[in-house]
Amino acid sequence: MDADLVTALRAIANPTRLQLLTWLRDPERHFPLDGAIADPHEVGVCVSHIQAKAGLAQSTVSAYLAELQRAGLVRATRIGKWTHYRRDEAAIATLLSTLGHTL
Repeated sequence: MDADLVTALRAIANPTRLQLLTWLRDPERHFPLDGAIADPHEVGVCVSHIQAKAGLAQSTVSAYLAELQRAGLVRATRIGKWTHYRRDEAAIATLLSTLGHTL
């Protein structure tokens, strides 16, 4: 079994991480972007916005996003002291294709 596939499946097996990935698919719908300092599709959504929506501690949200990043499902961009996350659509498409061929 492909180690990258297993890593990605572990990352999305957690309901909260899966929810974060789902929210990032349509940031305009799920996050208040007034006052955002970056384009949510080009750069991503600030951790503080994600944390506010999730209602979890910032450290917990950061750990969940780091796990998704290690799995290659999201990309992080740092702007000043803020980290923004966006989905890696190409990696997600590859995951889905690999999963389709594997099962």
